Amino acid sequence: MNHRFAKAFHLITVLAFIVVFMYIYSGLPGMVGFELNEEGFAHGVMDKNMFFYIVIGIFLVLNILLVTPAKLIENGASPNIKRLFAKGDPFRDQMLTWIYSFVGIINVSIIVVVMYIFQLNGIMEETGRPSGFGLYILPVLFVIWTVILFILLTRKMKSVQSIK
Repeated sequence: MNHRFAKAFHLITVLAFIVVFMYIYSGLPGMVGFELNEEGFAHGVMDKNMFFYIVIGIFLVLNILLVTPAKLIENGASPNIKRLFAKGDPFRDQMLTWIYSFVGIINVSIIVVVMYIFQLNGIMEETGRPSGFGLYILPVLFVIWTVILFILLTRKMKSVQSIK
């Protein structure tokens, strides 16, 4: 049941990415800076269209690659997957919840990075000095989700060993 909330979270982050990215893309200059120099000005530039295709490509590839295991689990793609992730097993629901929420966190991370790049390229009076606060939270979220994954896998291994 919880995996449905995680699935909804994933869908909300996909929609949020589309809305935020389209807004940010429309406000970017022709040449997008993605790096700051010593004076605090953006340098290391690329074409706006190239930036668009790179970000969309990263977003699509990560979402497709990371959601595929969840779809395989939900559909029971092979007998081994059906046996390991049996319907009604709490581990199945926990893994699906973890996968969809992790992909949602990845999407939030992409949104934060794109917003930071927008701040780098914005007029200083409009956007203010770029704040990297969101960039510091992202590694913490990844560590938390990785620890949760190892806890889930450890529990499953212990339950499998206790059956034998």
